[in-house]
Amino acid sequence: MKTSDFSFDLPEELIAQTPVEPRDSSRLMTLDKKTGETGHYYFRDIVDMLSPNDCLILNDSRVLPARIYGVKDDTGAHVEFLLLENKGGDVWEVLAKPGKRAKPGTTFTFGEGQLRCEVLQVREDGNRLVKFQYSGVFFALLDQIGQMPLPPYIKAKLQDKERYQTVYSREIGSAAAPTAGLHFTPELLEKIREKGVKTGFVTLHVGLGTFRPVSAERITDHKMHAEHYYMPQETADLINETKRSGGRVVAVGTTSCRTIESVAQKEGCFRESEGWTDIFIYPGYEFKGLDALITNFHLPESTLIMLVSALAGREHVLNAYREAVREKYRFFSFGDAMFVR
Repeated sequence: MKTSDFSFDLPEELIAQTPVEPRDSSRLMTLDKKTGETGHYYFRDIVDMLSPNDCLILNDSRVLPARIYGVKDDTGAHVEFLLLENKGGDVWEVLAKPGKRAKPGTTFTFGEGQLRCEVLQVREDGNRLVKFQYSGVFFALLDQIGQMPLPPYIKAKLQDKERYQTVYSREIGSAAAPTAGLHFTPELLEKIREKGVKTGFVTLHVGLGTFRPVSAERITDHKMHAEHYYMPQETADLINETKRSGGRVVAVGTTSCRTIESVAQKEGCFRESEGWTDIFIYPGYEFKGLDALITNFHLPESTLIMLVSALAGREHVLNAYREAVREKYRFFSFGDAMFVR
């Protein structure tokens, strides 16, 4: 199977630059994974599509305001850092632009001097390891001086940082939002629970690799990025109970889906589990836990559209995407949603 098999034409004006208000007023396309039949609704209608014995699995990861702007101490030259991963203590792996300014031993200052760092090492992939110095609480400082690491296709400035967080986010650590969850409001979640649908949480910290295009001609040659996940026992119990009662396990987003399937693959069952996953789901994959998926519309030739195609079939998905283009759905992170059921 080739990467080009997952291509489709997308007019640039359909790439959503700003979120809609309220969150649940975005549009929702339904896709029947067996027949390919589609329907057109608003996201708030999702409550009518769920049954009392279903469960929703949501990713509670919170996005780090990881883009920081500073100056090189000896020259005053401007630099941009993107925090990728905490390596322990105050040492972080970062992406530096321009990289030539961030040689080992160089120091930088960010904000009004609240945050300083020294470059310790340049890795083989060009990323840097840096050690930060500061007073107070590191994440509180980031909230003050950091910007949200919006995807490269979003050019508009984000007015409210919280709009790139889900309303249930709590475990800080993602480099990008688990965007399918952006459509939920507290009120909508309450209506869903009142109906008898149970909700469970997993944590998968989204890496920047989620935006990396697939460059391999054959999809089996693509190397997936690894992301850290955690499934608590409470959520594992909920999935097991839902399966026993004949309900559906509905993942909110591809990140929740990857966590569910990673646990099933690693453990052979559903129980508390933590680790790193580089699971790559594409057509031919047999789902072990997931029954249905709430997701956004994804980039052409991306691993995410391949995952959705594994669940609903490539032709069904591409037909639905072509219909979404005709109906002028909004695409990608701040765009509309699809419910594959």
